Amino acid sequence: MKKVFSILTLLLFFSGFSQNDISTQEWQNDLRYLQKIVNQQYPFLFKKVSQSAFNDEVESFYKAIPSMEQHEVVVGFSKIIALFKYGHTRMAYSDSPVQFHSIPVEFYRFKDGLRIKSAREEYQSLLGAKVKAIEGVPIEEVIKAVYPTVPVENAMFFDAYGLRHMTIPEVLHAQGITDKLDLIITLTLEKDGKQFDYEIEAKTSLWPPMHYGEIRPDSDWVNGRDKSTTPNYLKNFDRIYYYEYLEGSKTVYVRHSRIQNDEIEEVEDFYNRVFEFINTNEVDKFVLDVRLNGGGNNFLNKPIITGIISNKKINQPGKFFVITGRRTFSAAQSLINEIDNYTNVLFVGEPSSENINFYGDNKRVVLPKSGLPVYLSFAWWQDKSQWQNADYIKPHYSVEMTYEDYISNQDPLLKHVLDFDSHNFVMDPMKYLNKLRKNGNLNQVRKEAKRMVNDKAYSFIDFELEFSGAGAVMLGNNNQGALFIFELASELFPDSQNSWGNLAQAQMELKDFKSAKQSYKKVLSISDKGGAAFTAKRMLQKIEGKL
Repeated sequence: MKKVFSILTLLLFFSGFSQNDISTQEWQNDLRYLQKIVNQQYPFLFKKVSQSAFNDEVESFYKAIPSMEQHEVVVGFSKIIALFKYGHTRMAYSDSPVQFHSIPVEFYRFKDGLRIKSAREEYQSLLGAKVKAIEGVPIEEVIKAVYPTVPVENAMFFDAYGLRHMTIPEVLHAQGITDKLDLIITLTLEKDGKQFDYEIEAKTSLWPPMHYGEIRPDSDWVNGRDKSTTPNYLKNFDRIYYYEYLEGSKTVYVRHSRIQNDEIEEVEDFYNRVFEFINTNEVDKFVLDVRLNGGGNNFLNKPIITGIISNKKINQPGKFFVITGRRTFSAAQSLINEIDNYTNVLFVGEPSSENINFYGDNKRVVLPKSGLPVYLSFAWWQDKSQWQNADYIKPHYSVEMTYEDYISNQDPLLKHVLDFDSHNFVMDPMKYLNKLRKNGNLNQVRKEAKRMVNDKAYSFIDFELEFSGAGAVMLGNNNQGALFIFELASELFPDSQNSWGNLAQAQMELKDFKSAKQSYKKVLSISDKGGAAFTAKRMLQKIEGKL
């Protein structure tokens, strides 16, 4: 589709590119300055990228700078910083000496696809449209191209903070999505069953007017949400935190969207009031919603943690829930780490966007020639042992929102909590089953294992994997115990090659070759391809010599 430049577009174009160019040598000198600072003062950041790999990338970038346009160089610096993969170690295009632009729409990945969640008022007809391609490039390829420019800690971080980079023409050009820098971007969209291309002009204002990840109501941006009602997670947005008693389910719900004292009531006073209400009223569940919480001051977490630990009424399996999401980051990550360590919490929602242990608290380093600031983290926050480190806190119950849920003010995350039946709920199923086994209650183990495997309340447990691990630990030392566990696993997962293979291995240890032969044949009856089948065929040949 031919692009037609308006006068406004031309003005934007020339205002964006009439700046005094920074010379190639100046950019290269700034790169050397950054390299020296990092290697000498921040070597501890070399955790996810090695020092040699970092320096190799610097050398490649240094050599490429002479052939780059000004905006490409800035994006190149963002890629160097993004190598560390810590969200606090970053570079902002809004701080760039080179003007960057953005098309005035917000992308959001819902359960049912990447859509336009909000937009400037003049583009409200695009709300809810699925984004299929940008400049003819399929959206997943665009994501793959833009991903290296964002200091992603995990995929959720990109969904929360990285999708906005796909609206920046300078980034799209630098990463090869467009052949040349253009301030009019063509989106391929799908709405109401129809697919169409739409040209949209980039503006000088980079980011939407956001508050806790939602469009500010007093701005010239709109979203498609029905404003006649408000779901709990969006209520009282003028407050950092608020609580509400949901009488029908006897639930106390708290939305806490920043680790910071509210000007009206400090964190400690607020939670004292919440726990006092819980103690003096009929309360069956307590929900702490931090899905929109981007962090703040870690030292304000203490009264929340201690209050939950000391409140036996709600600190019980199936009574205390924390809702997490893609914006749960920084000090909010520390909060959920400590909650996970010391309470009987059940997490619901999406994984967090921060690593469990992470570098935060950055220092501003200004590159001397260009004036481009970068932010380098210096504080290591570790709430769990290094053996427990992971990309994120994974919820016990993964629940996502569709676009229809969003615009109709439905909240499937909170609904899952309110519908949760805590009757006979066991927080640690494997510990419970193992205790029954050690006490000789084998029939009870079978009965309870079957109940829990088929109960959606335990969908967060990979029972097959857990049984496999528990049996493997016993194999060779307690073969009868391993046999019992693998027999149970094969009963519960009759279509699993792994379970039948494990059972055959235990039978081989007990020299029950006849039974092992039948188990290996069962493996092959499920599939005669793959590693498990290869092992089964090899073992069957060995067994023939023993029978």
